[in-house]
Amino acid sequence: MRELSEQTVLVTGATDGLGRALVHRLAEHQALVVAHGRDPRKLADLVEEVDREHGVAIDTVVADLASLREVDALASAVIAEYDALHCLVSNAGVGFGPPDAPRETSQDGIELRFAVNHLAGYHLAQRLRLLLETSAPSRVVQVASAGQLALDPDDPLTESGYSGLKAYRRAKLAQVMATFDLAADLVGTGVSVNAVHPATMMDTTMVRDTELPAQSTLEEGLDAVWRLVADADLDDVSGRYFDGQEIADPDPQADDPAARAWVRGLSDRLVRDALG
Repeated sequence: MRELSEQTVLVTGATDGLGRALVHRLAEHQALVVAHGRDPRKLADLVEEVDREHGVAIDTVVADLASLREVDALASAVIAEYDALHCLVSNAGVGFGPPDAPRETSQDGIELRFAVNHLAGYHLAQRLRLLLETSAPSRVVQVASAGQLALDPDDPLTESGYSGLKAYRRAKLAQVMATFDLAADLVGTGVSVNAVHPATMMDTTMVRDTELPAQSTLEEGLDAVWRLVADADLDDVSGRYFDGQEIADPDPQADDPAARAWVRGLSDRLVRDALG
């Protein structure tokens, strides 16, 4: 892998929690950081903070990942602006929220957690695939979760028996399944694709919104993601799921080729319908 000072790294969900901490660490290592957020004010605050603490300028890009048209525009903006992309960290996500929260949908009418936690990163990686290939060696890091639940072909978007936790766990498994598929597609290209559960219930805004106590520190999660971003020993590791810093087994559905093909077909159809 290249030195981090020679890399361009896109981090989604960069204005809070794990994403914000990752931006700071990347800046410390002199990477060219492209920080994504949906709130321009928060991104401006992050730019000032990184400059003040590290004397480094970072780039920003604005998009609401609950809209697949904005995800598509985000990809187009990155392709137009940068000649290379060495690492995509799909970190943005929606937690499972407080107990008894009602079912929510995205701007495209898709169950919100499936849309943001899976489809946004899925489509973004597909759109940026060629740029990642031409920039190889490069990496895709999907920030997933150990909280996984098999998807129901009869109710993939959790329209019945809804809970935020159920929808979250299904979306996170879909994210891991897509990781495995993309890694297989990119064998031999110099692009590695891995998913990671950073840490259990880190002390972040997302976890605090659940009204449950934190079980891990932000630093633990950051170290796990950092390994997938920056460890040269993982140059040839792809198509794997990590629990913290160790390779682990995901939900068995992720290892089922037929199930992955079904989820991929569903994802492609939802993206196609949303983009017209």
